[in-house]
Amino acid sequence: MIVTCVYVHVKPDEVKNFIEATSENHHESVKEPGNLRFDLIQQADDPSKFMIYEAYESEVYAANHKSTVHYLKWRDCVKDYMAEPRYGVRYNIIEPNDSSRW
Repeated sequence: MIVTCVYVHVKPDEVKNFIEATSENHHESVKEPGNLRFDLIQQADDPSKFMIYEAYESEVYAANHKSTVHYLKWRDCVKDYMAEPRYGVRYNIIEPNDSSRW
């Protein structure tokens, strides 16, 4: 399982637009083969900060996500909404450790 957390700081006046575009990307991403989760989370004490939690069955599925029409549309749409460049952090799963659940 591959997990990436993408951290995004959005310009305050673009928060609504970012949520709309990212929600659309979410709805398509969860339909992808190998997708286990694709969560959009907004920081409670700063509504201009978000985290996108992406979980895929393998590196191949995670890489395929970056070539989908919906991802490319999202990437181009939200680039001007960001207050600073987004960044992703890759994580190794410790628990749950039962890969049959994925």
